[in-house]
Amino acid sequence: MSLPRIAIDAMGGDEGVRVMVHGAAEARRDHDKFRFLLVGDEARIKSALDEHPGMAAASEILHCDEVVEGDEKPSRAIRRAKTTSMGLAINSVKEGVCSAAVSGGNTGALMAMSKLALRTMPGIDRPALAGLMPTLGENDVVMLDLGANTDCDARNLIQFAIMGAAYSRIVTGKAEPRVRLLNIGTESIKGTDNLRDASQRLRDATGLAMEFDGFIEADKINRGEVDVVVTDGFSGNIALKAIEGSARFVTDLLKTAFTSSLRSKIGFLVSRPATELLRHHLDPNNHNGGVFLGLNGVIVKSHGSANAKGVANAVHVTARLLEDDITTRIAADLAEMGEDALRETGNGNGAGEEPKV
Repeated sequence: MSLPRIAIDAMGGDEGVRVMVHGAAEARRDHDKFRFLLVGDEARIKSALDEHPGMAAASEILHCDEVVEGDEKPSRAIRRAKTTSMGLAINSVKEGVCSAAVSGGNTGALMAMSKLALRTMPGIDRPALAGLMPTLGENDVVMLDLGANTDCDARNLIQFAIMGAAYSRIVTGKAEPRVRLLNIGTESIKGTDNLRDASQRLRDATGLAMEFDGFIEADKINRGEVDVVVTDGFSGNIALKAIEGSARFVTDLLKTAFTSSLRSKIGFLVSRPATELLRHHLDPNNHNGGVFLGLNGVIVKSHGSANAKGVANAVHVTARLLEDDITTRIAADLAEMGEDALRETGNGNGAGEEPKV
């Protein structure tokens, strides 16, 4: 029995149709039972498929020559959902033609159109953008939310923890991933009321497939000590950009240092295997593929600047989520948590609260 199809927004992404098609073809080598719906300019897609006959045989093309621009407001993108490659890819999931969609286009537009078209799963108030980041451990760490929701209450954070743990079980294979809430300290008195409330309710919960033990600080995200880091989208996006910026700073600093003198260049040749390993580990293409968890369908966001390897990784993530049925896992964990534990406690959404240091 063949597995579901994946829609590819071939027009989304900075590198163009050829890179999106090449990346999908590369991913298909590990997931050859999948078929694809390539949405975009038919002539350009056919030209790209000429280099990948196996992919061509497993694909259909839905012609579309309109694209959601990188700076386009979500409200305008929604109005053009029926005529753009991104909108048609999402709609294919809504109509059941495909089970997932991948796009490297405008994140805000992708989030808005996906939420409107697919709606959230029962028991989920807001979808969250989850991503993978490198660590010093054996596995990447799942982090959410990375920018979809700026203000989150305790109920939202609990739902994010449940969804993140389900995703981590697919990625790491661990039966009970280690889950922590991002905070300004690890002590139980630190942070906002919503953070402390979410922490206490997760500690009190029974039967959840996770190991929860309170808070984690930002400097420990990449240490490999946890599998899932949960936060609101405002803090998560800042943390993500800070980590990515630090990675670029380190690689640029090393490049400058190794080219500063003849002795440094000789040192680079000696240490090249180690620096290549570092470069590979910090390359965002090796961790590409942000997932909008909590929707009635799988939507994956690829970095707009991703190369073919990055696109392949995003498609690989998509295939894994379908193979392991992420929505069923999340639904089962929500049922285990129970409505009483998820009920609001009257703390509000946390806006304007002062952190307790």
